[in-house]
Amino acid sequence: MRHSGHDVNSFGIIGLGRFGTSLALELVKAGKDVVVLEIDESKLNAVKDIIEHIYPVDEITQDILIDSGISHCGTVIVCIGKDIESNILATLNVLELGVPRVIAKANSDDHGRVLKKIGAEVIYPEVEMGVRLAKSLVTLRTLDFLELDEDISISEILLSKHFDNKTVDQLNFRKRFKLNIIAITHEEKTEVDISPDTLLFTNDEIVVIGRNEDLKQFQDYNSRP
Repeated sequence: MRHSGHDVNSFGIIGLGRFGTSLALELVKAGKDVVVLEIDESKLNAVKDIIEHIYPVDEITQDILIDSGISHCGTVIVCIGKDIESNILATLNVLELGVPRVIAKANSDDHGRVLKKIGAEVIYPEVEMGVRLAKSLVTLRTLDFLELDEDISISEILLSKHFDNKTVDQLNFRKRFKLNIIAITHEEKTEVDISPDTLLFTNDEIVVIGRNEDLKQFQDYNSRP
């Protein structure tokens, strides 16, 4: 998997613990290109039929990051858990290769401060957070996501230019997108009394509820260039 530049739809996962595995599988479900590096081959064997680009490694060097193609991903998440030294070194190597977005798992506040100091985004995850992060990575304009059950979710989304200065009625919002608007925040003022004449603008934050498949279609539409 060799690319020139960085692919915003490609995600690198370093380490397949519970968090890394749940994150990788959720991203694959969302149709994203995923590259995985892991020391433990048994963990790779558990996902080899689902994830195409998996690489067993002894250590995370810059040469390995380049050869695997992970250095060309738009986002790399360092999920190494117990070995803090390896976690920090892997994060540093990814950052030095110029990956646009580097997210690293931290086990403590002190660990997190070091990761932030070298330039990484820091998370303190459990398995459920891996799923939630994957959903937010699928579309850069999704601000928050709450899954009510396996079919229905509530999502907070930042509106793109495609909705600018249009009313809910003009957009035929409910029929077209099959979603219900719960609230709209415009210039720090939140409105919950949504009418057909309510105007929407670029960068409004809307909270919607609906089926996950309809939310995904809406997010795809909202994220168009």
